[in-house]
Amino acid sequence: MTEESGVFIREVERRDRTVLEIRQLSSGDVGCVVWDAAIVLSKFLERQECAEPGLFKGRHVVELGSGTGIVGIMASTLGANVTVTDLEDLQHLMKANITSNSALISGSCQAKVLKWGEDVLDFSPSPDYILMADCIYYEESLKPLLKTLRDLASGETCILCCYEERTTGKNPEIERKFFEFFKNGQYLSGVSSSRAGSAEQ
Repeated sequence: MTEESGVFIREVERRDRTVLEIRQLSSGDVGCVVWDAAIVLSKFLERQECAEPGLFKGRHVVELGSGTGIVGIMASTLGANVTVTDLEDLQHLMKANITSNSALISGSCQAKVLKWGEDVLDFSPSPDYILMADCIYYEESLKPLLKTLRDLASGETCILCCYEERTTGKNPEIERKFFEFFKNGQYLSGVSSSRAGSAEQ
């Protein structure tokens, strides 16, 4: 399905049979398409809401490395007040997806620039949930990502992390380092290091 040049749509059916329509770009960085881990995490949120109705209603949620914004938008359809974040060049795509799915949003959803490792004062108070889908990818981004998690989260924040387990190149080592740092509390002083949620492809 093509809407305009360079744009194609990924449809994601929700449990109530309504459909999220997520714009993707045919060219650009890794954030301009919907990755499998984002679908898995979106469906996980739905499953949790089904098991515990109202779980996300009114909750303050921040998604890191949002790309298309699909995970955060799904959370907002479950009643959460969500901020989807990524770099400046993905803001237009995230905002377009928020707008095109606004009829399904029962909470709220906004897009903001957040570069990992930089100031997070605009995101206070600490969110109830931090969502991450396929953010563990580049070795050089591990320390900035962990710093952002430390700065954003409180001891009450639940971090839901979903990633595709990759077995080639440096990926296994990168994943190992991230969870080792996380488990040991490196770069996360004052933050609970329990692995709140993960899904592997």
